[in-house]
Parts: sequence; C-alpha cells; structure tokens
Amino acid sequence: MTPELSGPLLSWWEVHGRRDPEQKPWMFTADRAWPQPDDVLSPFGIWIAEVMLQQTQLQVVLPYWERWMEVFPTLERLAEAREHDVLLLWQGLGYYSRARRLLAGAKQLMGQIAPASSTTLSAWPMDLDCWLLLPGIGRTTAGGILSSAFNSPLAILDGNVRRVLARLQAHPKPPARDQALCWQWSEALVAAAPGRARDLNQALMDLGATVCTPRSPNCACCPWQMHCAAYAAGDVERYPVKDTPRAVPFQVIGVGVVLNEAGEVLIDQRLNEGLLGGLWEFPGGKQEPGEAIVQTIARELQEELAIEVSVGEELISLDHAYSHKKLRFVVHLCQWQKGEPQPLASQQVRWVRPESLADYPFPAANARIIAALLDHVS
Repeated sequence: MTPELSGPLLSWWEVHGRRDPEQKPWMFTADRAWPQPDDVLSPFGIWIAEVMLQQTQLQVVLPYWERWMEVFPTLERLAEAREHDVLLLWQGLGYYSRARRLLAGAKQLMGQIAPASSTTLSAWPMDLDCWLLLPGIGRTTAGGILSSAFNSPLAILDGNVRRVLARLQAHPKPPARDQALCWQWSEALVAAAPGRARDLNQALMDLGATVCTPRSPNCACCPWQMHCAAYAAGDVERYPVKDTPRAVPFQVIGVGVVLNEAGEVLIDQRLNEGLLGGLWEFPGGKQEPGEAIVQTIARELQEELAIEVSVGEELISLDHAYSHKKLRFVVHLCQWQKGEPQPLASQQVRWVRPESLADYPFPAANARIIAALLDHVS
C-alpha cells in the first residue's frame, strides 16, 4: 500500500467521488464547500450520520438525517430528549438499538464537553479511545468520525472498504476472519496520503459504493484496475471470499389486533432488549407445531397480557425478512372479552385510538398492519 495506490484513488475521487452537499451534507462546511485539510467540521452531525450508515445505505439515511438534525440540531438537545421521541424519529430505519445508543452517548458526551457548548468544536474529544467508550461505537465508526471532522490520520474498515481491499489483494480468506490484516492495509493507505485522511477514507467508501460494487463491478472505471489481483485473475466477483451461508430460519407469528367496545386498540411496548427494543407492537407470538393460528393468537394474548379474546377474521398476512430470520405475520382482528391487560412480557400496555397509532414508534413491519386496521375501521 503505497502512494502509487493512494494517488490514483484520490485523483479519481476528486472527479467522480460523491462530493455533492445534497448527498452528504454533514461532510461540508457552512458555505457548502468540501473542507480543506485544516478545516474542522462539527462532529455531531457526522456522528449521527456514521451511526445511521452502520446498517443502512446512504440514499435511505439522508432524509432521516435531515429530519433528525431539524429536531435535534445540537448535542444538548439530543441529551435532553425522551427515548420515545428518539425512537419515533428513527422509525423505519431499523436496528433501533442504534437510536438508544445515540441517546445514551449524547448524555455521556455532555459530561466530557460541559460546561462548554457543543458548538465549540475544540471542546469535542479528539482522542480515539474517548469515542470507543461510547455505546455502539467501534473502531471504524470512531475513525470515520475523527477523520471526517478533524482530518485525523485514522483508517476505517466498513463493508465497502473490506470488499475493495479483499479484491485488490485477491485475499483467499473471508475478510472477517482476517481483520487485523485488513486494518493494516487500510492504515497503510492513509499513511501513504499524509494530511488527506478525510479524503482518502471518503474515496475508499465511494469506490466501493459506486464502482467496486458487490455485483457487476465496473472495473473499466476503477483507478486500481491495473493493480487489482482479482481483476488480473479474471474473477472479480469471487472476492471477497465468503463463508458458507447458514440456513435462515422461518417462523410464523400470530398477531392479534385487539379492539374493545370503545373502538380502542391494544398495543404493548417491547422490553429494551434486542434490535426492536423499546418499540410498540401489536401483541402476539410464535406459532407452535400443529397449532392453528387462531389458537396461537388466543394463547399468546393470554400468556403475555392475561386477557381473553375472541379471535375474528384475518386482517392481513405479510412476510418480513431480517438478516438472521424470516417471519410471516398472520394478523387477526380480535375482540377483547375479559381480563385487565397486564405487561407480563413487555414494558407497558396501552389502549389507544387507531388514529393515534402514528404517535408511537413501531417496527417497520407494523406499518402495513396499521394501514390495514385504519382501512378497516374507516
């Protein structure tokens, strides 16, 4: 990893990189110019963007980031926020633990920055270890924040960078199994471009996102074509080498949309554990072998809420895929019969008007359930 690689990459990026303030507004100065090496950017917006981008593509993140910055324009505003409001703003972005960690991280950072204002850029920590102490911040995210905000000479290793480097070297192992070596490669590229860590890291990510893509990479436009071992081998898409994929389990979930005589619907709030922790949902659970779905719903509502219902017609059925499992939600309208709802497996339960459901953060899969319910009761 020498200047013969860093130089062509930066030259390519200056022409073809994603340097549009409409695409990455957090990476630009107040006058919408790309920062010079000595310029300092606000770490706050960059931190929010980096966390949003951990599991989500840029075009999806952008409107969420813009809405977030309107509601929480400063670290102080975020640190004072209610978790409910943070999750509601995050709704639809997935991996909701990221939102809760941002809130916790804001409170933690306030302890380091106070009594100075977070708008005083020199008050922000510039040490890698300080950022690594924040919840949900790993080496790549911390390096991305510091190199973007302060042009700190730190490397990154996100999915795009791993793929580019694994192809460049035609590496025979899955990158996740050789993290230390991949970090060495990324660090060497930064070291070969002194004073331009910010640009180099952005160029690496842009190369992976726009040219060295997972499928059908555009090798003809790649500044590293003549240096790429995978290209020389004539089999670019073989890299990065992947582990044998594991079978993804499939489950059927019975869901009850429970209505009372007042026309209110029953929702419960998940425990603060896992990817969907803290979100609201319609109650239900996994179908057991040999069990009819209406029996599943009645049983789950009894076990989780201590209520008895009459299970009525099917409202909607929908499939939803997560990275680790595939689910089919079979949703039935239910009429509450007896029993005061109790949060036996959740944080709290609540009767709400159907038209008020938009005030609560739900997992993405529930959007179609809510739409079907509103159509039913209208």
